[in-house]
Amino acid sequence: MYVGRDFSELTMVSKKDWKDTELAYFHHAFQQIMPYLNQEGQMIYKEVINEIEERGGLHRNEADYTHGTSITFD
Repeated sequence: MYVGRDFSELTMVSKKDWKDTELAYFHHAFQQIMPYLNQEGQMIYKEVINEIEERGGLHRNEADYTHGTSITFD
């Protein structure tokens, strides 16, 4: 279950200020509904992808005994 800022709140914030977990969650969500998105939704999804790419992708630098190397949004 996603615990984070609501999408309506995030639309008022620059993508640069989104947390990695928020980008990961909404990237996954948009991926699932891509066939049903209108042009505006597709544009927002592309902005999310561009922000992820600008950050060099979504990955954790180190793993420890409680976290793996991939970002989870659950």
